[in-house]
Amino acid sequence: MKIRYSFIVLIVCLFAFKPADEKVTIWLVGDSTIAEKLITRYPETGWGMAFQNYFDLSKVTIENRAKNGRSTKTFLAEGSWLPIQQNLKAGDYVLIQFGHNDEGKGERYKDRSTTPDEFKINLVKYIDETKSKNAIPVLITPVSRRYFDKDGNIKQTHEFYSDVVRGLAKSQQVILIDLDEMSRKLYQKYGSENSKLLFLDIAPNQHPNYPNGVTDGTHFNEYGARLIAELVLNEIKAQKLPLSKFIVNSN
Repeated sequence: MKIRYSFIVLIVCLFAFKPADEKVTIWLVGDSTIAEKLITRYPETGWGMAFQNYFDLSKVTIENRAKNGRSTKTFLAEGSWLPIQQNLKAGDYVLIQFGHNDEGKGERYKDRSTTPDEFKINLVKYIDETKSKNAIPVLITPVSRRYFDKDGNIKQTHEFYSDVVRGLAKSQQVILIDLDEMSRKLYQKYGSENSKLLFLDIAPNQHPNYPNGVTDGTHFNEYGARLIAELVLNEIKAQKLPLSKFIVNSN
């Protein structure tokens, strides 16, 4: 508790020394569950797209740099992290959510998958380089997939990689948003069938972008993306992060 209090005090101090007319930038770093989507993929929606609608954009800039199919490894290897790291300012936030593609198995995913140890090493790099600019890293466990057992109970889909994120947040004294746990509770509330209403689940001949239909338990529609974004926003407020003062129109 003492360590966590000290970290919050540090954040407050960073804001105190920030020029009054300088916007805080919130950088979103991660995979397709967060990313901006092409109109040809509508109604698929990343939660980062909904997230930006809840902030006072006269005081905050949202930079959604998440990309489809990226893992902690490929986001670094292709150079997507470098311009973020170079442009970080003191008091900025970096919200980091990976795991979906890191845990991929088999030949198809060999170029982006990581072992839990590699995943941890990569996350430490993001954390260290964020802190080096006096910006604030926020670790987010990977949002859960929609996966129920035959009895209608939601199952864990990121167990090992979410545990790495939780452990790292504790050891590195970094803010944690446990989106894996929160999203599973949300799906359970809706139930096995009704939780499809949050996802890209479309019958054939119902939408011009998906004439053959689509059943996707990973990616969200507009409604689902908004609910997931609200989980993140409500946790920011619950933890009383200084960033919460810029949130508007949230429950």
